[in-house]
Amino acid sequence: MSENTAGDSGMRDDSGPEPDAGGAEGTDDGTGTDGTVGDETLNDHGAIAYDLAPDCTLEDVETGALYHAEVNGVVEYGVFVDVSDAVSGLIHESALNGEYAVGDRLIVRLTEVRENGDVAFEDVSPSGYATETVEHEPTVSRVRGLAPGDEVTVEGEVVQAKQTGGPTIFGVADASGVVACAAFEEAGVRAYPDVEIGDMAHVAGTVETRNSGLQLEVESLKRLAGDRAAAARDRYETALDERAEPADVDPLIEWEAFESVHDDLRELARLLRRTVLAGRPIRVRHHADGDGMCAAIPVQLALERLVREVHEDSDASQHLFKRLPSKAPYYEMEDVTRDLNFALEGRSRHGRKLPLLLMLDNGSTAEDVPAYENLTHYDIPIAAVDHHHPDPEAVAPLLDAHVNPYLHDEDYRITTGMMCVELARLIDPSISGELEHVPAVAGLSDRSNAEAMDEYLELAADAGYGKDDLLDVGEALDYAAHWLRYSEGKTLVNDVLNVGCEDPERHAELVAFLSERAERDVDRQLDAVEDHVDHERLASGAHLYRIDVDEYAHRFTYPAPGKTTGELHDTRVAETGGDPVITIGYGPDFAVLRSDGVRLDIPTMVTELNEELPEAGVSGGGHLVVGSIKFVKGRREAVVDALIEKMAAAEIDETLSAATVIDD
Repeated sequence: MSENTAGDSGMRDDSGPEPDAGGAEGTDDGTGTDGTVGDETLNDHGAIAYDLAPDCTLEDVETGALYHAEVNGVVEYGVFVDVSDAVSGLIHESALNGEYAVGDRLIVRLTEVRENGDVAFEDVSPSGYATETVEHEPTVSRVRGLAPGDEVTVEGEVVQAKQTGGPTIFGVADASGVVACAAFEEAGVRAYPDVEIGDMAHVAGTVETRNSGLQLEVESLKRLAGDRAAAARDRYETALDERAEPADVDPLIEWEAFESVHDDLRELARLLRRTVLAGRPIRVRHHADGDGMCAAIPVQLALERLVREVHEDSDASQHLFKRLPSKAPYYEMEDVTRDLNFALEGRSRHGRKLPLLLMLDNGSTAEDVPAYENLTHYDIPIAAVDHHHPDPEAVAPLLDAHVNPYLHDEDYRITTGMMCVELARLIDPSISGELEHVPAVAGLSDRSNAEAMDEYLELAADAGYGKDDLLDVGEALDYAAHWLRYSEGKTLVNDVLNVGCEDPERHAELVAFLSERAERDVDRQLDAVEDHVDHERLASGAHLYRIDVDEYAHRFTYPAPGKTTGELHDTRVAETGGDPVITIGYGPDFAVLRSDGVRLDIPTMVTELNEELPEAGVSGGGHLVVGSIKFVKGRREAVVDALIEKMAAAEIDETLSAATVIDD
């Protein structure tokens, strides 16, 4: 039915009164209306003739109201008229004011809707009226709770538009869930080409089962516009805000230093829950070490469970969540290029939004900025949870959320694994029982001397883990991460950490095997470097140990240079009986730094080296006492000599220990 105005009534009326000029113009303000229709007084609607949208149903009409109509049939006893595609009825000959032919338009009053669905109208000739368009307002069903066979209309945001060789698949989210809607024009042809990702829409159809999930077979899909779209958007955003609210759970232990960080974690949990509810993919990058694994695995478990809860597609978590390790202690251009390419291919192939990037145990420093800036070209949101010394002025403009203990005058003793266990519980508190040992593993892996470690160890003991067990788990995680390199290794890592693991016996066997192999390889590496370690006593009284790990350590095996330097450092700390100790492991174009009892402030040292040796191209960073740097190969001697000068002048602080944090 085409849209019309009162002035285009098209009425054929050979016997009744002609509409006056006001009626012919269809004035919006009712000018010319005298309050009567023929010889009858107008009903409570006043002089308004409603023009129904084609998809309007009996739910949208009211007895006594006036409607624009079109004749669709003429019989001896009257004429049949349509007021929408779904609402038709009879004007009995006794209620006609004139003669009509198919296609004629007129104004009618709805007089009766019978129990059997038959509709009766009468022909009216208002002396003046205004036209008001009526859009269909269907009964809207929530996505969550749909069942096969249901004939429903859902309202939500279009979050996916994927063209297959057959139908077009639209993903529609309404905050209760996301459902795939299959619309068929013809094989391989885009249905509803005017509908795009981000539009608010009404989708009507029948729910069916497809590939172990639910799919709505589309009968009609309408892109909402104007006030209707704005109202639907308001309802959707309000519902998202309500459902994205994190769980009301307290941290596993009481720890005053953690309170302000926990508030930031709540805000991030809200952002992540909202991201899943809105149908946006999430891509996680984490440092490839024990603490990084302890951070990423609980968050992955919580988010994947939420994805499965939200999406009617049982395989959605495979497409909407991706976790990958990062070897470097910052977001490298190599990694961001891969991530961006993956995201763009996913958008092209699957018709989804670009993902949110979540950085864990990484992502707080100026070294991350170039990679972040690359993502801004595509408006990809970024969040980071990290305990490395941050450069907030550099990264803050590029992050949608940033959780770091340094932002609250705390430090790296609050490990990322500790924070992410609480983040996972805020997203899905039902997983709490699976995570009670993880903060202790994270703390021991990063050698945290935080005052809360005793409580975390007690919590793990209650879950059946002694300290030696936890150390073995951390060592096994490091070993697995080394050999996985750039792979996720989901099942293997979950089994090692015993989070989401379905076989406790396999967990125990894996940890024993991997930790024993790791210990053997560490011992072999230390034997290799032992005779080549240089030692000197700095003017500050600190011991300095140096080793060329490229020349004297086994290459391309476990432990890597960072871990090798850390293990060597630990042996020297034990031998010196508590004296300040600095250890440097270096190769052709890198150096790894460890310190106990000396405040190195590595981020500041990197800045100073760049000013003093601009041609050396120094980059890197880390914690105050643990870090790594890169430089131009030909300037290694100058860089290392300058580093030693700065170390010799560094403040002695026996409260600081590189045994606090070990990063590869």
